[in-house]
Amino acid sequence: MTSAAAALGIPGFRNALSLPAAQRYVVVLVDGLGSRLLSQVSGYAPTLRSAQSLGELDAAFPSTTSVSLACLGTGRAPGRHGMLGYDVLDPATDRVVNMLGNWPASLDPLQWQPGETVLERASRHVDAVTVSSPRFESSALTRAVLRGGRFVGAQGVHARSARTLEQLKEGRRGLVYFYWDDLDKTGHKQGWRSDSWLRALEDLDSALKRLVSRLPANTRVVLTADHGMVDVPQENRLDVSAVPELMAGVRHTAGEPRAVQLHLKRGTSAEEVVDHWRSHFGDAVWLATRDELAAYGYFGPGPDERMLARAGDVWVLGREDVALYDVARQGTRPLAMVGQHGSLTEHERMVPALLW
Repeated sequence: MTSAAAALGIPGFRNALSLPAAQRYVVVLVDGLGSRLLSQVSGYAPTLRSAQSLGELDAAFPSTTSVSLACLGTGRAPGRHGMLGYDVLDPATDRVVNMLGNWPASLDPLQWQPGETVLERASRHVDAVTVSSPRFESSALTRAVLRGGRFVGAQGVHARSARTLEQLKEGRRGLVYFYWDDLDKTGHKQGWRSDSWLRALEDLDSALKRLVSRLPANTRVVLTADHGMVDVPQENRLDVSAVPELMAGVRHTAGEPRAVQLHLKRGTSAEEVVDHWRSHFGDAVWLATRDELAAYGYFGPGPDERMLARAGDVWVLGREDVALYDVARQGTRPLAMVGQHGSLTEHERMVPALLW
């Protein structure tokens, strides 16, 4: 998003992707379209295959929607915007909050993420527009990290491509953000290797063909994703809350099944917790403390300590195809999810950057 803004000539942005100059840019974010997934099924997506590749990008850490959309929308790393997972601890209330929905009324999105967004900055210079599902217009996530400009609601992917074309007026500079989430939803329910996922990919590709074949002059489309996905077999979806020694000293769990965050009780040693989990899961997971992850740059350069206070003291990251649930907190319904993401495998982390 920041590269597109820079390519439009908007001051204050860096064109890290070296995008060509244009009068209008459409930034397409396809939820769940990992580049390693796409490379295996590209025969089903001729429009995507025909695009100019700008190379692979490394998604934000952890590799999940709320984190990556916040990076896209703010132009800042996770340690600066503070959207650090699917479920994140609010230190002020010692309560775990889901970043994609059901924010408590007491938690103001503009206070949670007060920094100016790319769309807010861009709207002072060009026509900035979001094309997405109508239900996202006033969502807490939108208000936190994607606020700014105009919002145009449309349901299906073909309707969104049509509404996007309507926003691209000759003689007017514009930045359009186009979001599509159906691929991710299908992957969660049935897995990215399913026939349903391939049909969703074909539908997306067809809509993109209509979009890129009808662009007005001096208009570019750049596409990326927020994360990829791995399919986790049912026998590897495990309830960690049923193992007392794993939960010893744990005050809260947060994050997601492949990037579990453990918030510890006062006086509990993070190193001892790491040892307990490592002895239980062995090489099936990676384990690290928050301080280790911050020191090695996983939250980006110069993280804000106030934002890092939201991160778990210990992180448990899926290395093999496992997913770990706190059923005592989450219930059993999430155990049905096939497609998963959040961890550091290349299938989860690596995303495409495509240009038309």
